[in-house]
Amino acid sequence: MAFMSRFSRSRSSSRSPNRKDSERVSPILTVSELERLLCTGKTACNHADEVWPRLYIGDQDIASDRRELAKLGITHILNCAQSKWRGGAEYYAGMNITYHGIEAHDSPTFDMSVNFYPAAEFIHKALTSGGKVLVHCTVGVSRSATLVLAYLMIRQNLTLVEAIKTVKDHRGVIPNRGFLRQLNGLDGILRESRKTSQQS
Repeated sequence: MAFMSRFSRSRSSSRSPNRKDSERVSPILTVSELERLLCTGKTACNHADEVWPRLYIGDQDIASDRRELAKLGITHILNCAQSKWRGGAEYYAGMNITYHGIEAHDSPTFDMSVNFYPAAEFIHKALTSGGKVLVHCTVGVSRSATLVLAYLMIRQNLTLVEAIKTVKDHRGVIPNRGFLRQLNGLDGILRESRKTSQQS
């Protein structure tokens, strides 16, 4: 409950009811400015932090702790660091967990943007069905954070700046420069499509 009131407070302060005002309040920033923004707010991380109602960003430790996952009530896992050497869906057998794995590399040259919409849909479906989602990578600050930011932009209509501020209220995250560039590109596309739909 405390989370919800804290959340609604942070959301109301970062969102404007009028989209035009919001565009003014939340300009498109350069990658360097985004990195500076990421250095503000919360810098600490737990093994998992709830960054949006029923949506957690976490690390490999929480993802492999079946007891902790059950305690949190996690129903869906999005693994952004899927690899053939680590257990996938079979690790959660018998836990009633829906699993989705993405083989992404935490490298500025890796194209994470191809995963933005599929990941956003996976998270959206899970949350609308009343589930609790853990999005994780190895440390839980770059790959997983990038896909959660994309979800907040695509499905919750936040700008990139608003999404970063929302997540940073609850967890220290720092997507690599390449991912920030790709998120910036997504931000521009979404702003354009909102503008177009307002005009029509």
